[in-house]
Amino acid sequence: MNTLNRINHITVVGGGSAGWMAATALATYLGKGATIRLIESEEIGIVGVGEASVPHIKLFNGQWLGIDEAEFVKRTQGTVKLGIQFNDWGRIGDSYIHGFGAIGRSMGPLPFHQFWLKQFLAGRAPDIGHYTPQTVMAPQGRFAPGDRNAPPHSPLADIAYAYHFDATLYARYLRELAEQRGVQRIEGKIVSVQQRADDGHIESVTLESGQVVEGELFIDCSGFRGLLIEQTLKTGYVDWTHWLPCDRAMAVPSASVEPITPYTRATARAAGWQWRIPLQHRIGNGYVYSSRHISDDEAAATLLANLDGEALAEPRPLRFTTGMRKKFWNKNVVALGLASGFLEPLESTSIYLAQSGITRLLSLFPKRDFNPLLAARYNRESAFEYERVRDFLILHYNATERNDTPFWDDCRTMSIPDSLREAVELFRADGRYFRNGEDFFALPSWVQVMLGQRIMPQSYHPIVDEMPEDKLIEQVDGMRAMLAHAVASMPTHQEWINRYWKASAP
Repeated sequence: MNTLNRINHITVVGGGSAGWMAATALATYLGKGATIRLIESEEIGIVGVGEASVPHIKLFNGQWLGIDEAEFVKRTQGTVKLGIQFNDWGRIGDSYIHGFGAIGRSMGPLPFHQFWLKQFLAGRAPDIGHYTPQTVMAPQGRFAPGDRNAPPHSPLADIAYAYHFDATLYARYLRELAEQRGVQRIEGKIVSVQQRADDGHIESVTLESGQVVEGELFIDCSGFRGLLIEQTLKTGYVDWTHWLPCDRAMAVPSASVEPITPYTRATARAAGWQWRIPLQHRIGNGYVYSSRHISDDEAAATLLANLDGEALAEPRPLRFTTGMRKKFWNKNVVALGLASGFLEPLESTSIYLAQSGITRLLSLFPKRDFNPLLAARYNRESAFEYERVRDFLILHYNATERNDTPFWDDCRTMSIPDSLREAVELFRADGRYFRNGEDFFALPSWVQVMLGQRIMPQSYHPIVDEMPEDKLIEQVDGMRAMLAHAVASMPTHQEWINRYWKASAP
């Protein structure tokens, strides 16, 4: 095997969950063929406010990194997440759950919701939340990971779920794994960056101690500042504030309350929205807001007035600009996590986007000559993913009837990307949605959010009328009854945690 062109030295700049996820994955798949070093400073804080995730984390942790699920949940004070409950988004008083997994069971070429739609429009079926396991389980506070004895196409055969977890504890746990797999951690603050004269590639970084750390490939996980990708390489940033106007957040932990709910809560407020992420040892809370519509002090007061338990600290302010880097991979630097861009945590995509970037890098892993076609492919795929998540987030803000505050009036009346407008108009006509390529959010996600925020189709797919009325009623009513019966026999989420995943006292 020719190793002359192989990358042998990789330097990760920055820790946190993004840095240690990258280091662990690189060590797992590059083995002893490369030296992997991670530079972080105990003096520089991380944005570890508690994380809600999406089901992809089970694949990344379990199949790709070989992490035991029970150990992960216990070590990170984790709980189960079946979806997100959205309160007061379409109108004040509205509530719906965007659950993971499929809606019902497809019948022939059509998704289940088309058949439900005919029944619903005729007044013969309840809302769509009665037809997915997660949206039936979540409000009842029940959980089971799936029935191995269920038929292969049953929605109960493999119940999709994710986790809530402490991001700081996750990074600490990953650090242990990474170091066991050969990653070298270097403590220190970077004070200068050296570039090659001929092509501008990063050659080394110098620490405050005077230590010089070289590398052939650098992974920038330095957070919002983007030490390598932006401060050094001047890559540029695409600003999406005109579509996603929130630019600040206040975050505060509060005392845990039982029973622990198996879902994230996102409640619309006067100038943004408030998150609630239940962990075993505490609840993570935050108010994401627009500084043009509310002051920092007002945001902090609103957050503190809407906690389920006693605040355990003072609200911590965060500032951000929603958008993405013009390049995620520039020269010999790949940016991950907050260094690559920021999309607010409304749909819990931050951990996923970092993990997706890591797996994409492994797939397109370069040699020392850095074939520019690999970087171009990486950047196209990353930009597409960010743009599609962006559109899904814009949908939440724009699909509202609220005009009770200037913030919501601005969101309701703003112009939206053509790609999103087309999707909404198509769905409003007869309930159709078509996934774009490798769009992360599939049909069930778009359907649940559009219906939950009052985008009601005027009709349904014409093929639905070909199904005899008695069979249609049998299929739709039968799905609802089957899920209701199955969920009623499940343990509560609190019982599941106590029995299998109870963490030690923090």
